[in-house]
Amino acid sequence: MAEQIGEMIAHLKDVRVQDDERINKEFIERIMMAVTEVNGCRYCSYFHTQVALKEGIDRSEIQNILSGCFDDAPESEISALYFAQHFADSGGQPQADAVECLEKEYGIVKAKQIQQYIRMIMIGNTWGNAFDAFRVRLKGQPDAASTLINELGVIFGPFWMVPFSMLKMFFIGTTITSEA
Repeated sequence: MAEQIGEMIAHLKDVRVQDDERINKEFIERIMMAVTEVNGCRYCSYFHTQVALKEGIDRSEIQNILSGCFDDAPESEISALYFAQHFADSGGQPQADAVECLEKEYGIVKAKQIQQYIRMIMIGNTWGNAFDAFRVRLKGQPDAASTLINELGVIFGPFWMVPFSMLKMFFIGTTITSEA
């Protein structure tokens, strides 16, 4: 999670672009749902479904995206949605040729935005899944693939990771990595 937060903070400028270079809200929600489908966060799925409905995305398209199917998505967004799945599947380490293809199709500015929105939802999914595992643990049914320490670390970690990442970036010009 520290690495994800560090990467997200390091790339915050990627979403600060001119209005004509910005990807639209519907596209962002499709990206969020595509990643959430891979990571299986029910809280993010619920939240982004509600936002997508408010943005005018049809219920059947939402259901399809949350099932990993992009048949109803706009043709111009399908490559980015598959990239989003790949990014999530690879744990935030997409193949270089996939990033290159994304940049060729959308341009560098929009490709960076797409990746930043993916990073944001990856953090949300990680947090939501840890919270869910902790909630179930409190009911006496701990997830065998999780530990209490990991759950608490992910739930409470952002409260120190975000400020630390920002300070480190400001003073040193780098971000937290898994080696930090």
